[in-house]
Amino acid sequence: MSRASAMFRSELTAAIQAAHAPETTPAHRPADVRPAPHRPPHRTVVRLWLPLTPLWLILSPFAILAAPLLLLAPRMRVRRPFRAVFALGRTLLALSGTVVDVDTPDALVRIRIF
Repeated sequence: MSRASAMFRSELTAAIQAAHAPETTPAHRPADVRPAPHRPPHRTVVRLWLPLTPLWLILSPFAILAAPLLLLAPRMRVRRPFRAVFALGRTLLALSGTVVDVDTPDALVRIRIF
């Protein structure tokens, strides 16, 4: 190994050791380096259940009874209100069994639709 590469290697080793050495006072810290923000040691886990199927079964009689009222509303001219009610019901029932995961470094959110 040549003298120049040995000197470079020793300088590189010293720089690495200085970077890994614990700092004793804040005065030794460069001005542009900020301390890392405090993060909780554990991730927050949130689990939500959305019972759309039982909710639809409970509220569907009210939707069917309110469908003819859509014909009387002047601003909301729905041509086929019963078809709209059943389409909404099919959509909510089709979502049954869906699991939505939102994964971030701080939290895990899991939404389960049944």
